[in-house]
Amino acid sequence: MKTASAERFSSPLWRDPGLAAAALSEMETLAGKASALTGGTVNFMEVCGTHTMAIAASGMRKLFPKTLRMLSGPGCPVCVTSQGDIDRVLALAEVPGVILATFGDMMKVKGSKGLDLHAMRERGTDVRVVYSPLDAVALAEAEPSRQVIFVGVGFETTAPVIAGAVARARKAGLKNFSSTAFFKLVPPALELLLSDPENRIHGFMLPGHVSAIIGLKPYAFVAEKRRVPCVVTGFEPLDILAGVNMLLRQVVSGKPAVEDEYFRAVRAEGNPAARRLMDEVFAVGPASWRAIGTVPGTGLGFSKAYERFDAVKRFGIKYKEAPEPKGCRCGQILLGKALPPDCPLFGKACTPSSAVGPCMVSSEGACAAWFKYGG
Repeated sequence: MKTASAERFSSPLWRDPGLAAAALSEMETLAGKASALTGGTVNFMEVCGTHTMAIAASGMRKLFPKTLRMLSGPGCPVCVTSQGDIDRVLALAEVPGVILATFGDMMKVKGSKGLDLHAMRERGTDVRVVYSPLDAVALAEAEPSRQVIFVGVGFETTAPVIAGAVARARKAGLKNFSSTAFFKLVPPALELLLSDPENRIHGFMLPGHVSAIIGLKPYAFVAEKRRVPCVVTGFEPLDILAGVNMLLRQVVSGKPAVEDEYFRAVRAEGNPAARRLMDEVFAVGPASWRAIGTVPGTGLGFSKAYERFDAVKRFGIKYKEAPEPKGCRCGQILLGKALPPDCPLFGKACTPSSAVGPCMVSSEGACAAWFKYGG
């Protein structure tokens, strides 16, 4: 959706109160028409955790029509990582002589025995927070006598960046660097959601960051096969309001499509160079999802040419299924079947300072967003 005013990219434009008021007025009208067609509430899912946080931080959820319900989806990388994979990360941290490098969001995700990386570091395990996978490569270069493992989790956004770090380590001939490859793919995640007979999703607000890499074509099946509207959306308040209205128009017209609201950052073809790098280092394979299980073809593992950088294979860490934390409904929240306040632990036994599940731990988690900003 391009307008004359939208051709300007300045931040003030995307927070303009007058434009926001006009968008909300249009939303009220469209939501009324859409709800008459859906037979009740119109359920849209924001797939990306950054959208969840942006919606909560702006307070716009309170301004949405009562007939519109925004559900948080499986777009938080830490949240969708299965309990079994969290346990594998903790097991890697315990390998003698290893330096485990990770992004900060992983530090307080508890394993099935109640420990997290923060607690393990306090006990003497060498766990270091880094800001880039290249920092982990630099660690391996600086300490050639130590094995350095980077905790690789995420979606198509982070996979190319980590692939670049692995390719750099290979070019440098490093034998003491490896990574996990606990990556998930967004399009198969949408298929998983829509395959559930209990799903009540009427449209997807698609992730801007992921779409900048993969483009628009991988989502085509959602509109064409599943007949569900899709809009790739940016992260400013007006981006989100515009994205919601674009979804509502598709519902009202009965013509589902894949539209690009975030045209200033996302191209139809995505980023071919990033995809080539990702395809070189990784290969499509099974992935273990929280609350879903292990599903073929929904993730990325190391390709044959790079499998020596696979940390779980190098150190022989086997996968074991592990139960969700008792009482935690993070998995149901990720599937759009519950909201954070539906969880009996939310705001009581589970808070950001003492989180039970990853939806409260991660800065992109739905529970963390609801706790910080309210529903």
